[in-house]
Amino acid sequence: MKIEGATALVTGANRGIGKAFAEELLERGAAKVYAGVRDVANVTDPRLVPIRLDVTDAARVEEVAAELTDVDLVVNNAGTGLPGLPLSARLDDARYELELNYLSVVSMTEAFAPVLAANGGGAFVNMLSIVSWLASPQLATYSASKAAAWSYSNAARVQLKTQGTELVGVHVGYVDTDLIASFDVEKIAPSAVAIAGLDGLEAGEPEVLVDEQTREVKAGLSDDHRLIYPGVEEQFAAASAA
Repeated sequence: MKIEGATALVTGANRGIGKAFAEELLERGAAKVYAGVRDVANVTDPRLVPIRLDVTDAARVEEVAAELTDVDLVVNNAGTGLPGLPLSARLDDARYELELNYLSVVSMTEAFAPVLAANGGGAFVNMLSIVSWLASPQLATYSASKAAAWSYSNAARVQLKTQGTELVGVHVGYVDTDLIASFDVEKIAPSAVAIAGLDGLEAGEPEVLVDEQTREVKAGLSDDHRLIYPGVEEQFAAASAA
């Protein structure tokens, strides 16, 4: 999809990866970028058009889709991650992660697919994660929610193609955002994620693997319990000992 001249909606566009996507869209010549956020006061960039949107509110998602009839690109970026081990994670946290990271993608896709079709097809860009495939014990329920979003994205891509709509899944490891601020690991900049994701969109790719770690994990899925999870177990044991 060509970004120049496009009208985009980015969810969670007031900070982190969402903010980076919004800025990169403008740099590439998008005609208009709507910033979908819960509190429009948090959108301080005058180049963006703030839209009040809680993506976990399906009724509000439908209202916004009815209002923004000019959109031909949707970046499903809004999300959250709550630390929690498999045997002690709070169910309320798990439900919230599913609502925000997975079910909101379903409601956004269903609501905006007709809008994109009416505008020539367009595209969805879904912000996913390396933990779509690599389940982190420290982020057990977050990993599960991202795996669900990945699976749904793969299914939706098939049906969306029949109406001329593309879907790009963007996977990445550690990004310098609030989510992993406490993690003592090497992180990449949110802008690098946005650049890679939009490069993939313009190249017609179904999936973008932003960093080397993500590419290695995806390549190891054919034998993940021998190639991936021994390393996960070692890291978990070290973290537990510390």
